[in-house]
Amino acid sequence: MSVLIAIPARYASTRYPGKPLAELKGASGASRSLIERSWRAACDVSGVDRVVVATDDDRIRDAAEAFGAEVVMTSPDCANGTERCAEAHAALGGGFDIVVNLQGDAPLTPHWFVESLVQGLTSAPAAEIATPVLRCNGETLNSLLADRKAGRVGGTTAVFAADHRAMYFSKEVVPFTSETYAETDMTPVFHHVGVYAYRPAALAAYPSWPTGPLETLEGLEQLRFMENRRSVLCVEVEAKGREFWELNNPEDVPRIESMMAKMGVE
Repeated sequence: MSVLIAIPARYASTRYPGKPLAELKGASGASRSLIERSWRAACDVSGVDRVVVATDDDRIRDAAEAFGAEVVMTSPDCANGTERCAEAHAALGGGFDIVVNLQGDAPLTPHWFVESLVQGLTSAPAAEIATPVLRCNGETLNSLLADRKAGRVGGTTAVFAADHRAMYFSKEVVPFTSETYAETDMTPVFHHVGVYAYRPAALAAYPSWPTGPLETLEGLEQLRFMENRRSVLCVEVEAKGREFWELNNPEDVPRIESMMAKMGVE
């Protein structure tokens, strides 16, 4: 299986303009941009044939090329990262068996998340897209609930059937639980990790599908697959002692820097 990792990155984020160029300090105090840290995370994944940054912005292109990334320029009309990955794959001439979308706001994504994801899609021929989910401990669940209480859109949660076929994704915390959990308790809530692995045919078709009401309401691109009756596989991954959080809002910068310091991530 030939694998392409595309890292979609746009400058004009509604919640955090210029987010890919935001600087994050590692454990030693060294500062690197979000897009560079996401690219480094992609380069750590084994079994990958090519890694590219897909963007429509000259500032992101210049920054990415300066730290050694290959860049594919895409249209500013791409509605989301999946459409940008589809355009990037086409611009490269296609030909990859699996295309991975490693979103440019997830610098703490461990390599084994992506490796497990690719293996999961390879082993499930009926699935057209796969995405990782991570069972929340009490600390993560409480952080998600705190974001919602404060009116911030934080992480995404996922619910899935016994065969791991996705049932729904939401920026609300689902499923509801009335229980109270200590920080180290495992909970019934799964944090959706913002990575996708696509089969090329489904990825190429995606931009032509209509945007449904659920995708519009939630702002979650993977719901377009579900609203068009496509099978989405949730692949459960293990943290193995690593903490995970996406950079969604400026308030997430100190949180992620604290996690990097705690884990010794440079």
